[in-house]
Amino acid sequence: MRTIIVTGASSGIGRAAAELFLSQGWKVGLLARRLDVLEEMAEGKENALPLAADVTDPDAVVAAFRDFTDWTGRLDVLFNNAGIFAPGGTIDEIALEDWYQSVNVNLNGMFLCARAAFRGMRHQDPQGGRIINNGSIAAHVPRPNSVHYTATKHAITGLTRSLSLDGRAFNIACGQIDIGNARTPMVQGLVDAALAEGREPDPTMAVEDAARSVLHMASLPLEANVQFMTVMATTMPYIGRG
Repeated sequence: MRTIIVTGASSGIGRAAAELFLSQGWKVGLLARRLDVLEEMAEGKENALPLAADVTDPDAVVAAFRDFTDWTGRLDVLFNNAGIFAPGGTIDEIALEDWYQSVNVNLNGMFLCARAAFRGMRHQDPQGGRIINNGSIAAHVPRPNSVHYTATKHAITGLTRSLSLDGRAFNIACGQIDIGNARTPMVQGLVDAALAEGREPDPTMAVEDAARSVLHMASLPLEANVQFMTVMATTMPYIGRG
C-alpha cells in the first residue's frame, strides 16, 4: 500500500486530495492544525492517520513525519499543500504581520515539510520518493493586490527546481502543480468579494479536478515525473492577461 502525507488536509485542495487518496487505498497522513476536523475525516478509515501540527513549527513537523513513518514504515509521497492568502492590497497597504505570516506559512512551512520528507526519503530503504509542491497560477502571473502571496509562490518554484536537482542522487522526484481557481474556501472568498463590489468574478472549477491531477502526479513510477503541471478553470483570465 502506497503512502502519502497531505499538508493542509483539513480543507480546500488538501482535503479533496486526501479524501481521493484514501478512496484509492493509499495510507494517508492528514496533516493540519485542526485535530477535530482530521479525526472526523479519518473516522472509520483504517488507512488514515490524523497528524495535528502547525507547518511553521519545526519540532511539530519533525514529530508528525516521524509518527507517520512509525505507522507506515516509509513515506512515498508528500503533497506539500498548506498555504494561506492573507488580506490583500497594494504593497503599502499590506500589514507587515500579514507579510510575515504569508512567508512563514507559504514558504517556511513548505520548506520545513519538504525538508522532513527529503530526509526520510533519502534514508529509507528502498531509497527515494516524491515531493509535490502546490504552487499557484500566482507562481507565473500575479493577481492584483497580492504581492505577499505572489512572492511566496514564485519562491516555491525555486524550491521545486532545487529539490528536483538535489534529489536526483537519492531517487527523490519533485514536481509542482499550479492550480487556478479551484473552488476552495479561499477562492470562494475572492468570488464573494467580487460580487460584493459589483464585479464579475473569475471562472472557477471543481476542487476535485485539482485533486485528480495531484493523484496522477503521485501515481507515476519514480522513473517519470511531472515537473510542472498547470490545471485551471478553462476560461479564467490567464492566457492573454496582463
